[in-house]
Amino acid sequence: MIPGILIAGIGNIFLGDDAFGCEVVRKLLTRRHPDCVRIFDFGIRGFDLTYALLDGPATVILVDAVPRGEAPGTVYLIELEFGTLDEADGEQNLVEMHGMDPVRVLGMVRSMGGEFHRVLLVGCEPLTFGLEEEGEGRIGLSGPVEAAVDEAVRMIESVVADIVVSEQMQNVEVRK
Repeated sequence: MIPGILIAGIGNIFLGDDAFGCEVVRKLLTRRHPDCVRIFDFGIRGFDLTYALLDGPATVILVDAVPRGEAPGTVYLIELEFGTLDEADGEQNLVEMHGMDPVRVLGMVRSMGGEFHRVLLVGCEPLTFGLEEEGEGRIGLSGPVEAAVDEAVRMIESVVADIVVSEQMQNVEVRK
């Protein structure tokens, strides 16, 4: 049996490109996936993500807007390292009720005894979080980020396919 894969969309739909993870997950939910894959739009619900991670999926794929200084719409695949979580203190690991900081969520899961096997981040460089316009949010992705949704979907499906094939190959080798 192939260990579970959790795909977690993160973001706030009222803050422009911050909704990237939500939009990618919305599109993924319209497609077929192996039975081992669970897909959720966690939005800004950090506690819900925390408890989903405590269920112990073998692979977690977080999908979020990630400002890294590249051109808006640039899609990244990043494998997260956990050394920084070990350095965080307990107070920093508290999850905010009305916000989502994935690093804090991962730290909280660790502090509750959860373990991670592999955590990937599929991120997209945002253009705007919609806060420049009169201090209010904005619903809807910018053009470059909206155009990146399909690329992110393809990337995630490719990663999932690679994981499934790898696990199947390992199972075949064990049976020999």
